Amino acid sequence: MSTTDLLADLETIGRTPGGGYTRLAWDPATMALREWFAGQAAALGLEVTEDGNGNQIAWWGTGPDALLVGSHLDSVPEGGPLDGPLGVASALAAVAGLKASGWTPSRPLGVVNFTDEEGGRFGIACLGSRLATGAIDPAIALALRDDSGTTLAEVMQAQGRDPRAAGPSAWLADVSSYVELHVEQGRWLAPHDAPVGVASAIWPHGRYRFDFCGEGNHAGATAMADRHDPMLAYAATVLAARDLATATDQRATLGRVRVEPGSTNSIPSRVTAWLDARAFDHVALTTMVAGIRARAEAAAASDGTTVGFTAESESDAVTFDPALRHRLAALLDAPVLATGAGHDAGILAARVPTAMLFVRNPTGVSHAPQESAEPEDIEAGTVALSKVIEELA
Repeated sequence: MSTTDLLADLETIGRTPGGGYTRLAWDPATMALREWFAGQAAALGLEVTEDGNGNQIAWWGTGPDALLVGSHLDSVPEGGPLDGPLGVASALAAVAGLKASGWTPSRPLGVVNFTDEEGGRFGIACLGSRLATGAIDPAIALALRDDSGTTLAEVMQAQGRDPRAAGPSAWLADVSSYVELHVEQGRWLAPHDAPVGVASAIWPHGRYRFDFCGEGNHAGATAMADRHDPMLAYAATVLAARDLATATDQRATLGRVRVEPGSTNSIPSRVTAWLDARAFDHVALTTMVAGIRARAEAAAASDGTTVGFTAESESDAVTFDPALRHRLAALLDAPVLATGAGHDAGILAARVPTAMLFVRNPTGVSHAPQESAEPEDIEAGTVALSKVIEELA
């Protein structure tokens, strides 16, 4: 059982005509992936459990002081094939290889598939790990709605889960460390000629909603001077995000927008847009977001429209456990790099010693169909994860 073979099993699940993958929490694709995970784990003789949040863990042994490895199987809309699945598949392949060699762990080992890491359906990233660690109030999470207006609680119930079981997970008390392997998001390892790297930190980041409100009207009958068009303030906000992020070498993206009523021949009455912002420290993030918000408010005021602002989720900077990070970097003779992308590992790091491994991405493209890694680098990542498991478990 190789990682590439396991990834090949998943090639058709959630595949879109454009060649990407759309696997949103609790949708048919992720439900099929959950069944696949349970089947693969059972074939390895692992005991599969699921907590009240939908997180699946396949256990090799039970009890305290467990090592947890894995990632997630969901995706962003039209995402790539490796973000998440590479970590799950490599963990299963590592366990298969270790079992075949006759090796057994001296402490429990769990392979995890976290639910809704990307936040593509309900808007908050790492929802499964946030619920498991108590980083989000279950009542708030269960009330989140997808684009159709359905709450998380309703979706879980429709899939045969009891929403009342959502919240902090008992298994966390037995976990003493977590290691997540992930495809590199960005292109740092290729210029450094390294197939595998070890993460040092995650930049602080947040998701913010802007609600631009104006006056709907006829596109042909309303003079330009008489309009109160919220799309103009939205456009100014997009440009402000680019300008402020570029000036400070940070990240700001408005990648999702909803226009109402959404008619070609109507002036919008409302534009809702979501900002993803990331920076090298919390002060820089706060300053940049405040600047973008100020520019949005100024643009709205000049057009006779209004804008509301909501911070939907924020994550502080994460520094991965220094002792564990240095231990793995020395074990693997691997370089250390920071990342601007969020991960379940960043959520667990607040509760247990946590580390991340990255597999080289030759183009740096992620969250898109072109996301890739060479087969030999995927194998190098699996070998590295196997060494980590042997070292820690």
